[in-house]
This record gives sequence, structure tokens and C-alpha cells, in this order.
Amino acid sequence: MPQSSLPSTRRPALLPARLARRLHASLLAWYDRSHRDLPWRQTSDPYAVWLSEVMLQQTRVETVIPYFDRFLRELPTVLALAEAPEEAVMRLWSGLGYYRRARLLHEGARQIVRERQGCFPDTAARLADVPGIGRYTAGAIASIAFGERAALVDGNVARVLARLFAVEEDVRGAPGLRRIWALADTLVPGSRAGDWNQGLMELGATTCTPRAPRCPACPVRSCCEARARGLEADLPLLRPRTPPALRRQVALVAMVSGGVVLARRQPQGLFGGLWEPPTVPDLVTEEELREAFGALLGAPVRDLTHAGALTHVLSHRRLETQVVLARLARRPQSRPPAGDVYDAVRVIPSDAWADLPMSAFARKVLAQAGVVP
Repeated sequence: MPQSSLPSTRRPALLPARLARRLHASLLAWYDRSHRDLPWRQTSDPYAVWLSEVMLQQTRVETVIPYFDRFLRELPTVLALAEAPEEAVMRLWSGLGYYRRARLLHEGARQIVRERQGCFPDTAARLADVPGIGRYTAGAIASIAFGERAALVDGNVARVLARLFAVEEDVRGAPGLRRIWALADTLVPGSRAGDWNQGLMELGATTCTPRAPRCPACPVRSCCEARARGLEADLPLLRPRTPPALRRQVALVAMVSGGVVLARRQPQGLFGGLWEPPTVPDLVTEEELREAFGALLGAPVRDLTHAGALTHVLSHRRLETQVVLARLARRPQSRPPAGDVYDAVRVIPSDAWADLPMSAFARKVLAQAGVVP
């Protein structure tokens, strides 16, 4: 439904106490009996809560669970994370995507250890001073780990509140987001703040879903203004996302002495700090490809063979990649030319790949070439 066709009925930021009490009682009772048994809900350790919230950003629960368990096994405390080499952190994150999250998590842990002797800030305001902890994550840690009356808003919460109160603004735009945050701040109860916030997120994830919301199963359906007005399928209003930018490139899989040539990306930028078969922009002729890869690796490239193509879609980029096989006349140089997208090149034996941080994209390229780490 177009935005202009929605009737205008705004609620004040401060909601009637009776309505708030109904929502609290209904949602918390539902959460107590219906919430999913997830590993991060079995602890109030702020480090584990922080790790789970960072991993869950734009990532499905089913994907996160094994990463969360493995990460905590190897780095069980904020001190262990702070002392770990960056490459070890990135290895544990490999395949989870949005790798800047891992670098900021690492930086934040080091600050907590350096400035607070490993003791977590216990309020949302203080948590927001830690690198990588924004308003949402601060509210999550403060409410779940410390019981503070702190709000949070993620996509699930925004959708639930937009439907409950028939918010007419685009919830990705500044006015709509301010409205949602005002509602969230007002609604957090004085006790069980963490369970309330998790209940809102759980409701959005399992019942008040983006498409085909399960309204008959919703514990707060009697309070939902969108349902009362028949707008549950039209809300929340969202501006269209910008389509990902297209990048065409060629990836080289070259075997040398029983190992594969991998290059490490510069820390900043796409796939920062991760290892992959080296890529160059899509070029017209085979000779241009030989020259580009030869300059990158410091070794002549011979016998180029096309191994197929793949597409890998990220949030802001669509990578269309031609994969080529080749052999090198000699071992590559260990450091690419200055200013390149890579800062190191190695020949990695097959039994050492598991120890390197690699993206899902890099693994796709190796699989396309018939070389599976």
C-alpha cells in the first residue's frame, strides 16, 4: 500500500500505562513458554551476549550457532580474545561474512582489557564507548547481561513496533527510526528488561515475520493497531534498498609445488585480512590477464585455462568472477607491489588451508577450480 494511503493516527511517545502493562504481561508470558533454546540464552555473561549480538547482525540464527560455539571454545573470555592474534580471530570468523565486525570485536576486547582490566561497562551509555558497540548492541548487552532498563531496535523489533502502533513513516529513514526508538524506550519495563527485549526480537523472528505474519499465534494481537486496521501486510514501510554494485573480475588458481597460491587482502576494504586466490579486474585478452597476474605475483603466468564462472552476492556488491587455472614459472614473490589490494602472497600446502582465515567467496573459487580446502 502506498505511504500516502495510510490513515494518519499518531500515538504519543508516552503510552498509556494500562496498554504497557498488557503488552508486558502478554509478551513475557509468551516468551517464557515459547522462546527458542539458543546457546547465548543460557548465560548472562556480557562477553557471550556481546559475541552473539555481533554475530547475529544480518546473519541467520542457524548460521551463527556453530560459529558462536566454536568461537567460545577457542576464545572463552574477553581476555582470551584481546590476546589472540588478529589472524586467529579472522580464522574463527571465516565464512560468517561482514568481516569488519570481527575486527571491531577484537579492537573492542583489547580496549576493555587495556582500559578496564577486562571488566565490561555495565550501562548502555558506557558500553557505547567501546569500538564496534553501537546503540542497539549496547542496549542488548546492558539489558540482557546487567538488567538495565535499556531499549534496543533491530529489524525484528522495528517491524513488531511498526505494526503494533501502525507507524506510518519509513522505518529505515530518520523520522521513522526516531519514532521506533521512542516507542522502544518507552516500553522497556523496569524489571526483566532483557527478557522483554529478547521477547520482541523473538516475536519478530518467529511470528511477526516480514511476509505472511502469523497473527492468530501472536500473543499481543489484541493490542496491534495494524491488525485492527488490516494493515499488517503493508507495514512496516521500507524504502527500496540500493541494488548491489556489479564487479566483474577474474580469479587465478595456481598450483606450485603441491600448494595453491593465495594472497592476503589489505586490512581495510572488502574481505580485509583474509586469504584468497588473487583476483584482478575482468580484462579483455588472455595476454592482459597474464601480464596483470604476473605483475601481481612477480612470476610469469603460463597455461591459462578457464575453469568456470561464479556469482557471489554481498550486501553492497555483486561479484561476477571468471575462474582460471594456471601454472607459474617460479614461486611468487612474498609481497605484492605497493598500493595493491593485497599485502602478502604465499604458497599454501593443502593441509594448512584450515589454519587460514578465508571468506566463503574464496572457498567458492577454489571449489570451482576443483581445489577444495
